[in-house]
Amino acid sequence: MKKNGKKMKKIILLFAILISTFSILLAENTNDAHLVTRNLFSEAKKNGMTVYWDPLSETGILEKNGHQISFMTGDTVVLQDYINLEVNDAPVEKEGALLVSQSFIDNAETFFKSEDNENLFKIGAILIDPGHGGKDPGAIGSYTKNNKKIEIKEKDIVLQIGKMLYEKLKSSYPDKQILMTRDADKFISLSQRTEIANSVKLTENEAILYISIHANASLDKKASGYEVWYLTPGYRRQVIKDSGEEDKSLIPILNSMMEEEYTTESILIAKFVMEGIGAQVESLSLSRGTKAEEWFVVRNANMPSVLVETGFVTNENEAKLLGDDDYLQKLATGMYNGISAFVTHFERSRGFTGTK
Repeated sequence: MKKNGKKMKKIILLFAILISTFSILLAENTNDAHLVTRNLFSEAKKNGMTVYWDPLSETGILEKNGHQISFMTGDTVVLQDYINLEVNDAPVEKEGALLVSQSFIDNAETFFKSEDNENLFKIGAILIDPGHGGKDPGAIGSYTKNNKKIEIKEKDIVLQIGKMLYEKLKSSYPDKQILMTRDADKFISLSQRTEIANSVKLTENEAILYISIHANASLDKKASGYEVWYLTPGYRRQVIKDSGEEDKSLIPILNSMMEEEYTTESILIAKFVMEGIGAQVESLSLSRGTKAEEWFVVRNANMPSVLVETGFVTNENEAKLLGDDDYLQKLATGMYNGISAFVTHFERSRGFTGTK
């Protein structure tokens, strides 16, 4: 998702963290217990920080202005934004209270105010891909309204949803590139769609998300519901390109690690989008869950990508829903909420994602 050099840097930093932590813990530390007298929850509230604390693992996160400090009771090492190691007075849990020193609070405030925190991972672009278009109508269905048969085409439905989603994302994220593979009724081949996705220009610390929107069809006229597909975890793309600078023996290893990250992120996006749609449409349509497949547009986009099937045009009741603007707005809102949840998760975790 990030550029290869940044990915390698993250891997090296993780090893450095393990080595540095081990070395520091072996060294003598003269932390004065009498200095650890500040209640972290009270101090955090006073200084506009948020504390996330897990008493079982005795680990916590201090957050402010989108930045994080990870800590553990009894440990003099803290991790800033999952990148920088710092040594400070060890936090202590005493009679249900989490105590730290004034130095711990001061150092945290200094870090949260640091100008060096601007160069962090973020979602730089979101590409919306309404399927089909032009000479390719996609799936075709119909429903009856006021004794009149109304035909609906997949290409029109997904374009309308795509435009609604675009407006929501554009309004909420003016600092990000919000893009569409098509914003009119025109034909774009599958290879052109992925070429558009893979050619989006990003800075070193930016990532892109790919959202493909479709409507379903089946010979079974009773089939109904929405689902979100992601790339089969067993499938491996070539996401690392040989620039001649890397050790060639490392390319397969780095490619595997990058692809594992894409898969994890795609599964997480699918999960968030499914939950977002479900909260909007409620009992109007059935959730068919998240699924894995090797769709062309998902398989060939070198980034986290999902394919949303919004419903079955071959089911008359669902076709009627897909022909209703208010229902399409619900689908777009659900997708937006899911994407927004992933963006928040990704940017808060500094690009380290997981399905927990």
